[in-house]
Amino acid sequence: MKLEGKVVVAQGGGPTAVINESLVGVVLESRKFPQITKVYGAINGVRGIINEDFLDLTQETTNNLERVAVTPSSALFSTRDKPDEAYCQEIFKVFKAHDVRYFFYIGGNDSADTVRIVNEQAERSNYEFRAIHIPKTIDNDLMLNDHTPGYGSAAKFVAQSFIGLNLDNRALPGVHIGVVMGRNSGFLTAASSIAQKYPDDGPHLIYLPERSFKVDTFLSDVKRIYDQHGRCVVALSEGIRDEQGVPIIERLGSREKDSHGNVSLSGTGALGDLLTKEVKDKLKIGRVRTDTFGYLQRSFLGCVSDVDQREAREVGEKAAQFAIWQNVDGSITIHRTGYYSVDYKLSSLKEVAAKTKLMPDEFISADANNVTEAFKYYLTPLLGSNMPSASMLRAPRAEKLLQK
Repeated sequence: MKLEGKVVVAQGGGPTAVINESLVGVVLESRKFPQITKVYGAINGVRGIINEDFLDLTQETTNNLERVAVTPSSALFSTRDKPDEAYCQEIFKVFKAHDVRYFFYIGGNDSADTVRIVNEQAERSNYEFRAIHIPKTIDNDLMLNDHTPGYGSAAKFVAQSFIGLNLDNRALPGVHIGVVMGRNSGFLTAASSIAQKYPDDGPHLIYLPERSFKVDTFLSDVKRIYDQHGRCVVALSEGIRDEQGVPIIERLGSREKDSHGNVSLSGTGALGDLLTKEVKDKLKIGRVRTDTFGYLQRSFLGCVSDVDQREAREVGEKAAQFAIWQNVDGSITIHRTGYYSVDYKLSSLKEVAAKTKLMPDEFISADANNVTEAFKYYLTPLLGSNMPSASMLRAPRAEKLLQK
């Protein structure tokens, strides 16, 4: 049965460098089908649906869509709204009024849950409707997915940044702490490990939220590395927490909360500043610096993985094909089939919605302060074909004549 009607596509949550590839994939693929009467883009995600704030993307030129596809951040803008049943009922009312028969939501696990709720309401109302969740998150924390669109480019940014931090720290030694996004999952922080080309390269220490963080152990680790190399580069996730699950940023004194009532992690340099003070006060090391990467990781224009771009486009195309060709609902998931190849499947929304994937044990070192070679093997192809690498001088030192 060919289901005739409009398409609505929306983007939710944090932007990425490749989220517009998925948007354009949906739009161009949907416009091929004669049963699609219009393709609408909702401004500001689900909030735009409630407000009936749509762009008619049926009238957008293919040329401009392709230019938007390679532009980072959410072209339709985004929202942090987390819809409940009542909110989704309002979404469904708008869909019925506009004869929307296909809904594509590009986002993380909360977005998948929104798609699930709206789809269930359509089923209860006997309204013929297809809803597909399209994966997106730099955190790489969606269940069933080998990895998620947006992660590869953000990981490339983190890896390149730590290559630079390591080179800087080698030239002017000291302790340098880099704080990377990641409330519950450490995949993005772990990407810093790609900077470890030579035996003494940093980051020398990597701390992830999957393992409890002890300040005393951290200080002991830093001292050991500093004594060994005369310098120390640290990568740590903003979401590191103690054995009781309390975020370290809160334990060290920060009380700032975000709009959902969680301790604020991104957009603040508090964690880095607090740990810098600990190192200076307890270890008496004079040159200690910190960088909090914050939102730079999400939409950096000059640091996009071509592999990430291709896959972000394809998940959008596959969503349209599954919904319009095969008349089914679900969440698009990415599965690794070789080194390096992937396939796309349609998975149950219930298996993805409102769940978080964590770093597997085999990716984390036994002493919980670094990653394994297995993780680097997993990550490397996601960084794309033009990942830069740093080199060192290796000429011998000349003989001293005056200072023998």
